[in-house]
Amino acid sequence: MSAVTAVPPAANAAAVAHFSARLSFETDVSDVAADLEATAPEVIVVDSRSEESWNQGHIPGATHLPTSRIADEALAAIPKHLTVVTYCWGPGCNGATRAALEFARLGYRVKEMLGGFEYWAREGFPVESPSGVGNRPKDPLTAPVAAATCAC
Repeated sequence: MSAVTAVPPAANAAAVAHFSARLSFETDVSDVAADLEATAPEVIVVDSRSEESWNQGHIPGATHLPTSRIADEALAAIPKHLTVVTYCWGPGCNGATRAALEFARLGYRVKEMLGGFEYWAREGFPVESPSGVGNRPKDPLTAPVAAATCAC
């Protein structure tokens, strides 16, 4: 018996609903990079980490609003018509999920950026810190090194 099919796959309609729903809640670093490069006016990227983490490095153009301050400061800092994209450290951290929940509670449309800052940096996108903006080498385990995107 197959380990994969020991629990049968979901029915097609359920799979369509599930994967469609996931895409409405999540985005990836490549799509965020494309929107930032195109200066998509309807999207704002929010780094939900601490001041120390922000200073260590962040996405250029992101807004810094730690999760603990969202409830008190978001409405004054972030226009409600924007789609908020939250991120934190990476896939081992649920800070972006917590931040997305806070924005959703305030009535914002929100998505979580999969991979967080870790995958942003590992895929070779620009990183800003007090010393300036730079790119780290692409990690061949997370990004195509000979192409602009993975085209997935």
